[in-house]
Amino acid sequence: MLQNMRSASQHWLGKIILTVVFTFLIAGVAIFGVEDFFRSNSATTVATVGKTQITAESVRSAYQLQLQRYQSQLQRSLTPEQARGLGLDRQVLSQLISEASLDQQTRDLGLVIPDSAVLRAIQEEPTFKGANGTFDQNLFFQTLQRAGINEAMFVRDQRAAAGRLQIAEAVASDVHVPAALREAVHRYTTERRAASFLMLPPSVAGDVPAPTEDEVKSFYEENKTAFRAPDYRAVTLLALDPQAMAKPDAVTDEDVQKRYDLGKAQYGTPERRTIQQIVFPDEASAEAARKEIESGEKPFEAVALARGVDAKELSLGNLTKAELFDPAVADAAFALAQNAVSTPVKGRFGTVLLRVTAIEPATSKPLAEVAPEIRKTIALERAKTAVEKDHDTIEDERANSKPLADIAKERGLTLVTLPAVSAQGLDPSGKPVEGIPDRDTTLPIVFRSEIGSDTEALRLKTGGYVWVDVTGIDHAHDKPLEQVRDQVAAQWRAAEVAKRLSEKARSLTERLDKGESIDTLADEVGVQVQTSTDIARNQGKDGLSADVVNRIFSTPVDKSVSVESGESRVVAKVTAASMPAFVPGSPSDEAISKRFQATLIDDVLGEYIADVQKTVGITVNQTAFRRAIGGEY
Repeated sequence: MLQNMRSASQHWLGKIILTVVFTFLIAGVAIFGVEDFFRSNSATTVATVGKTQITAESVRSAYQLQLQRYQSQLQRSLTPEQARGLGLDRQVLSQLISEASLDQQTRDLGLVIPDSAVLRAIQEEPTFKGANGTFDQNLFFQTLQRAGINEAMFVRDQRAAAGRLQIAEAVASDVHVPAALREAVHRYTTERRAASFLMLPPSVAGDVPAPTEDEVKSFYEENKTAFRAPDYRAVTLLALDPQAMAKPDAVTDEDVQKRYDLGKAQYGTPERRTIQQIVFPDEASAEAARKEIESGEKPFEAVALARGVDAKELSLGNLTKAELFDPAVADAAFALAQNAVSTPVKGRFGTVLLRVTAIEPATSKPLAEVAPEIRKTIALERAKTAVEKDHDTIEDERANSKPLADIAKERGLTLVTLPAVSAQGLDPSGKPVEGIPDRDTTLPIVFRSEIGSDTEALRLKTGGYVWVDVTGIDHAHDKPLEQVRDQVAAQWRAAEVAKRLSEKARSLTERLDKGESIDTLADEVGVQVQTSTDIARNQGKDGLSADVVNRIFSTPVDKSVSVESGESRVVAKVTAASMPAFVPGSPSDEAISKRFQATLIDDVLGEYIADVQKTVGITVNQTAFRRAIGGEY
């Protein structure tokens, strides 16, 4: 069964039915902790599929996990607005509804996954097999313990995932990729072309005289949108930035010493211990084993082996006390002397004996080494406190209609005055405007505000605030001809060159198709004949862009084509096309089948789930949904 689960997880099927399988559980716990991740006692239901409810807590947990995944991939933080812009909220809700649809169908069909099937699936999972290739109970509990999952939780979620898998396999397990589709894909991916071509530079267009006044006016009128000025705003900004307000020099040596004494552990490395563990079914058997070890009758490793634990699987690892999930185990392990064996310890996942085989003492850096860091930390903390206090005071003054300029002057704050800025943060000359705090947050608000509007302070990513006063608006408009005459003339000339090149290229392609030699045409134009072989779709080669290559593939052999290429133009004649024979059952054919089978399964399952949802009905509480993912919007 778990083999089927692993196979399913390679495509969309796995995303739908295996959300709560082992890997997801570990990732979720690592982010939220056990209590947050598994708590589902919210009184608010976000959505209902048939009789299956999706709680606000499950939506919140899934959303935060997906958000962290995206932030990890993008290597930057996302604001709630950016996350919603990417559609993360809709993705999460859609996935949870799909899972709930399959869960509802499982109940409606009366499908029950027996304990024996779940147990067999867990025992067959390679993750839980020891060195001898059989299920290792000790390894099983160690793995769950590190993930922060107890056995009941894991079994429950395996059972739910298995139920979804049963339905999904019944619906889409026998989907095959038709031979016609496989052959079409084979032709598309393996076909290769060869071509001879001429690259016509702008000089082939000849001398282009300056445009007449009528030509300039006509071109301007026909292309006004190309010379349109965007919206510009004149704006005044007042920012409270804790990073800028922090004053490390004002932190006294006494304050630094106190902070160092209170938190020495964080200015170094904590003690680490290499810990071994044997799990027993009860305290009596653990105590009997301990006595055998203490008396010398059996070494620790022999007791472990008798419990089915290989010596290589004994160790929990080299860990700090904080890295041990079970407090009872952590306290006992870090109270032991090296190589001593503990008394039986009642942990969360059973009774265990512990032994510490190595101890790395804690280390601490001297005060002189970390003093600058401590000074900055204290200064920033004080600045953040001051920011909150100043924020409240400034808000009161704003409520009394006090101008930002007066507030800044009284408080010694820097007022940023921008005479003109676009939504992209550029000035009228196209240069980036400097001095805008947290541009991604501030600019959208600037362009949603009007002159004199009383906007609330914006929270910045640094923990500070910014107040915005729009003092002027220059709406988007067509620039007058006299202002853009030089740009109009330059674009007219570029368009004229492109037009002449296009006409020249069309003439050359017609002559090539009538049988004239490409060498003769090259001599006439004054360019070199170039050749390219083994051309593949969607890939540039030998100076030919991907767009040019794709036009070559859309042209029959022995025919010609003309394609724009930057400021130049390509005239190409297709000289050959080749493709290896399609062999059903070959490795390449099997790869195509494997690739498209997942897509077809996705389509079939998608249709099935949509039909289930239509039958059982779906309701979504949009207000509860918005609250679950971070507030109203």
